[in-house]
Amino acid sequence: METPKLIIFDCDGVLVDSEVIFNEVLSRNLSAHGLPISPVESMSLFVGGTMKTVKERAEEMGATLPDDWIDALYAQAFARLRQGVDMVNGIEDVLDALDAARIPYCVASNGSLEKMEITLGQTGLMKRFPNRIFSAYEVGIAKPDPGLFLHAATTLGHQPDSCVVIEDSVNGVMAAKRAKMKCFGYAEHGDGRKLAAEEAVVFGDMSLLPELLGIT
Repeated sequence: METPKLIIFDCDGVLVDSEVIFNEVLSRNLSAHGLPISPVESMSLFVGGTMKTVKERAEEMGATLPDDWIDALYAQAFARLRQGVDMVNGIEDVLDALDAARIPYCVASNGSLEKMEITLGQTGLMKRFPNRIFSAYEVGIAKPDPGLFLHAATTLGHQPDSCVVIEDSVNGVMAAKRAKMKCFGYAEHGDGRKLAAEEAVVFGDMSLLPELLGIT
């Protein structure tokens, strides 16, 4: 493939291995609110969504959630994430390879800045993205709308068709497709069929990404 001008990373599940932790907290919380659900089911249903959409869908499925549920859930999840979260295995080598190839990169996530400060901060990855972190909460546009990715590309001075997105959720892959950006779907915790169905190039080992990007 032609060398990309900008790599746009999702955060949770792509840079940091936080999705499993977050969905363990979410599944326990929803089970306590009348929706018995396992962490695996929670991952399948909710990864990549905003908390507003998670709340709406959970209520449709039978959960009884208070008005302040999102704030309460975040408090529980953030407390657990502060206890420790690992970066995705191999991601530092990927960023080193991008630096060596002089290809810029950024983060564009449906998660909040506070959450990314916790996860990226404690892993040391935050310093790799100075002034290059874009949150749907700040921009006001969430995936699967392409606007978050388009905003990141425009802000950093690149055309959409010169950017590549690294995602692990269907919403993220859909956003990349709608933005006319090539997308690689990282499927460490699944088989990637849902990502492939939305035309992502699926891979399960982060160490393979530099070769897939054509920068080795």
